[in-house]
Amino acid sequence: MPTFTGRIAGWGTASGTRLVLGAWHASPLGTFADVMVERPDGERLLLAPSAEVAEFVAATYTFDSTVVTPVSVVVDGRPLAATPTSAGQVWELQAGPLTAHLLVGERPALGRVLRLVPRRLATAPALTRVTDPVARALLRGVRTRGSAGGGRTEHYGAHDLHRLVAAGTRWEGTDLGPLRPLDPPVRFGFGSAPRDPGITDLVTTIRLPH
Repeated sequence: MPTFTGRIAGWGTASGTRLVLGAWHASPLGTFADVMVERPDGERLLLAPSAEVAEFVAATYTFDSTVVTPVSVVVDGRPLAATPTSAGQVWELQAGPLTAHLLVGERPALGRVLRLVPRRLATAPALTRVTDPVARALLRGVRTRGSAGGGRTEHYGAHDLHRLVAAGTRWEGTDLGPLRPLDPPVRFGFGSAPRDPGITDLVTTIRLPH
């Protein structure tokens, strides 16, 4: 079962564009980042750093178009690696037509709860049988397990969560406006990132069809 270890950041903008950044420091595809973008008119785009990443991600999620372009994430002036997410970090994202500056805030209550669960247990695919009903009830649009594209099943094992407290986002040089909730939920796959802007540290496990 392929596993992807890293972080997912989700946020909305005043213009109505919503974004989900995946930043992975350990995966079968190496270290990489990709961005899923849903425009106000509903168009869904994937910004991927290579044809290989684009092919894998597009086989799991649904997009109207894909752009292969370098995707760079720098945290406090250094390349993003396995360093844990922490309050006060400044993330800088560059991905083709997209640039963004994100300011990380403190953990919300859910983040503090996640920290109490042993990481090995929190990231186990089997635990999603318990966490998925809870996520469905408490977080609109959020799922921790579900049927992905091509007969794949995906499990999200979160072990930390921080708020995003500010974001400056530009598309082809145009300011998309201040940080807003990720609302309505994005429609790339079976679930959305949380409505409240944030960064989730997690392990994603994908079960491939036999």
